[in-house]
Amino acid sequence: MIPDPEDKPRQRVFLVEDEPSLARTVSDMLRSQGYEVEISADGAEALNAAKERSYDIILLDVMLPSLDGFEIAAGLRRRGVDTPILMLTARDELTDKVAGLKAGADDYLTKPFESEELLARMEALLRRASRGQSADLRSYDFGGLRVDFNRRRLIRDSETIELSDQECRLLRYLIERRGEVVTRDTLLKDVWGYDTIPITRTVDVHIAWLRQKIEADPKSPDFIVTVHGKGYRFDG
Repeated sequence: MIPDPEDKPRQRVFLVEDEPSLARTVSDMLRSQGYEVEISADGAEALNAAKERSYDIILLDVMLPSLDGFEIAAGLRRRGVDTPILMLTARDELTDKVAGLKAGADDYLTKPFESEELLARMEALLRRASRGQSADLRSYDFGGLRVDFNRRRLIRDSETIELSDQECRLLRYLIERRGEVVTRDTLLKDVWGYDTIPITRTVDVHIAWLRQKIEADPKSPDFIVTVHGKGYRFDG
């Protein structure tokens, strides 16, 4: 059931979608829920608008004229724009989802989608953004790596590896609970902010990408270990 719009503050949504019928359907639904919605159908125009204006969340299609969604997300993150990005994509390939998360998207939703799921994903990202990062753990050393949580980066010898905001949140959460087995549902609730658990591979995609950055052999990880049938554990 879609929640009553009067229960929500008026928040600004930037919908970047070049399919007119979908843009109209989504924007009408969001406005009926009390959101302010601005729409762009062009990639380059959307990138400029998101750099210059303030939004609470960006709903970003992948396939767009002039610049695709991956380029827009990466361009915004390079410029220090940390507005939550929910990628909307017709592609269901894992490699495309990883590409979107690598570019800086916080989550993805595959078309076609239900209004209730879109709203749940948005609300989770908005809640998480309003809480901000935990300030307890600023850095951590393991396996020849240092994680700088404030600057969202990994440092190995003279090499610096950038982390997305979501990668940083996930890694911090696992490190703070090192030695404990954390389920996917727990991660979706505590790191992504979902009140109800959607069917999603978001956790697995982020874990796979983090392993590419921190593990010597991502297929046989030493630090982010899969506990089959249960979840993940950080050993380090």
